[in-house]
Amino acid sequence: MNTLKIRQTIVELCVELSRRGHLAGTGGNIALRIDEHRFAVTPSATDYLTMKAADVCVLRLSDLAQLEGELPPSVESGLHVRVLRARPEVQASIHTHQPVASACALLGQALEVPPGALQRSLGRRIPVVGYAPSGSSWLSHKLARKLRSDTNAYLMFDHGVLCCGTSTSAAVLAVENLEALSRVHLMRLITERAAREPFMQPALRRVTDALAG
Repeated sequence: MNTLKIRQTIVELCVELSRRGHLAGTGGNIALRIDEHRFAVTPSATDYLTMKAADVCVLRLSDLAQLEGELPPSVESGLHVRVLRARPEVQASIHTHQPVASACALLGQALEVPPGALQRSLGRRIPVVGYAPSGSSWLSHKLARKLRSDTNAYLMFDHGVLCCGTSTSAAVLAVENLEALSRVHLMRLITERAAREPFMQPALRRVTDALAG
């Protein structure tokens, strides 16, 4: 099977997520399932706006052996392979440092998801994965312990988020929905604090204005 098309899809997806503000520079990474044995993943430390399809790596699911690609794979390949192995229905896994959801991850608290479309996209509850160094097996092991078949988004303490989906579009929608949910959550927390501490209202108002865009 020629993998060029799916590798080009990763390039285009990186550019689009960068345009939306969810990826920047070389921060974050994307993995797409090719078949039951292989997946494609972004290369390590490569600017998304200069990346080429030939740079995208193809790895074996069973042992992360590199099969294709001119550059080394993302150091977070271990995160993505945990998702793809545990959930055969998942086709796309996206790790970002998107600003608002990453701020929520720093709070270290799970997010409850309201019923309806958001729950269908994200799951009923967004768990927090405890801190571990980037690219470490410790981090991928911590994520693996949190994985659920009905949850498509995970906050990683001090390390952004991971979203997944049964299609590329579903995974991207989870990224967007998580950012929207996080924005509402942070604005509610700020409003509650402003009510408790009136002297903080001017500073907190500036934060809510920034969140509102």
